[in-house]
Amino acid sequence: MAGNLAARFLRAFVMRQITLAFLLLYVSAALAQNGKPAAAAHSKHAPSVNATVSALLLSDIHFEPFWDPDKVPQLAAAPVSEWKAILAAPPSHDQAQRFAALQQSCHVRGADTSFPLFDSSLKAMRSHSASLRFAAVSGDLLSHEFSCKYKALFSQSTAEDYRAFAEKTIDYVIDAFYGAFPGLPVYIALGNNDSDCGDYQIDANSEFLSRVGSEVTKNFPAAEQAGTRASFSEGGYYGVSLPAPLRNARLLVINDIFMSKNYSTCTGKPDRRESEAQLAWLHQQLAEARVNKQRVWVMGHIPPGVDLYSSAKKMATLCIGGDPSMFLSSEKLADLLAEYGDVVQLAIFAHTHMDELRILKTGKNRYAAKAGVKELMTVPDFDNYMADNPASDVAVKMLPSISPINGNKPSFTIARINPATAALADYQVIAASNSSGVDAAWTEEYDFARSYHEAEFTSATVTQIVDRFAADPNASSQASQEYIRNFSAGNPSPLLRLFWPQYVCVLSHDSAQEFKACVCPAAQ
Repeated sequence: MAGNLAARFLRAFVMRQITLAFLLLYVSAALAQNGKPAAAAHSKHAPSVNATVSALLLSDIHFEPFWDPDKVPQLAAAPVSEWKAILAAPPSHDQAQRFAALQQSCHVRGADTSFPLFDSSLKAMRSHSASLRFAAVSGDLLSHEFSCKYKALFSQSTAEDYRAFAEKTIDYVIDAFYGAFPGLPVYIALGNNDSDCGDYQIDANSEFLSRVGSEVTKNFPAAEQAGTRASFSEGGYYGVSLPAPLRNARLLVINDIFMSKNYSTCTGKPDRRESEAQLAWLHQQLAEARVNKQRVWVMGHIPPGVDLYSSAKKMATLCIGGDPSMFLSSEKLADLLAEYGDVVQLAIFAHTHMDELRILKTGKNRYAAKAGVKELMTVPDFDNYMADNPASDVAVKMLPSISPINGNKPSFTIARINPATAALADYQVIAASNSSGVDAAWTEEYDFARSYHEAEFTSATVTQIVDRFAADPNASSQASQEYIRNFSAGNPSPLLRLFWPQYVCVLSHDSAQEFKACVCPAAQ
């Protein structure tokens, strides 16, 4: 009996330590390590840069129009065309004190992207981006606690006043990209902060979506404007043809705020109808792409899979019957993408602000469930099912943030794409030397091909990388150390190495049950 009590006490103690460490994992800026080894040579199998085309990928800008509170009334009264002049003017004499007080009153944990930082990032994107074919922004254009800060400065404002200011802020960010890259297609997804009524809140078929959709699609080719504007007005999603010289390739942009476990309408009510409608739209788009032998990129903001940060709070009970926290309300998006793994060349998400990769695996359990079979299929039945439903794993790239709110340095990604296959051949992450953008130097943080010695970022190569991580529980290999170093730009955390096996489970186990089986093998 005493031995059992001691064992239970030890298990409880260990689980408490694991929980604490996971909670610190994403907020360990103070424990950051410095130094970076010289980059390894490119893989001899890497494709020639001359055979690829370039694209700009970024996310989580979280532009902060409230950085100088004294200017906000001017911004609210002025047209968007005058915003840059207002924002670029010298700051108010008490800017720092007033902004700090505003942040404190809204309980914001750190600073988002000020005008100096946003302007610096745009200049860096131009200087590091030769011959871009398109840009893709994976959501969260507005700063954290946007509605709280607005209401603190405009206590007598109406819902329409707030909607107008949110729309103007989004318009300013979009116009800044079009101004920095004239004529370049810019594809934008909405994030959970991009709303006219609150975080994770948005209404389908709303005036907000209609107005923002008009801004997002205004520079699209004339043949695609009507369709993209209509679907954006319905739910904030759309499909476009990727520009030449990419061949027979499409980008499907989803608005997965509706799929989030935290979603509610602007009145605060849960409603899954729009999530189901959007999944039906995505299913149709992927089915048509398969028939037309198209290669597809899918971009959203909130990734499918396990929310590790929130799950950390449940680690003490996870292996004794508890469940991990998931980003989305169901596993339907992951299932759908995996079902069309032969079509989806790449999935792009963000939301964590970290530089990550993941793989959505095709598995017997997933496809047996989709076939309506309660028990796991026999091998012959499964083989027959897979022959009728071709699929392969889906590579997921999760983009780091421009916002430095989590202690990371602002960063963006330059992608190299094979135009014949739409495969992501290589990418470089460019990071700032400081978080303010003032006199910041933007330099290469790392290069995918040099770091991991893989020819392309595909489902096969990402699977190989994750398998190597899983076989390296002590994170002693060069690839594991490189990943840990680049996970949070300019701010690598030693805690990720301490709990490396648990983190690696997230990378290739997107369902709650699979994640639990990976983290708690003895309990299965």
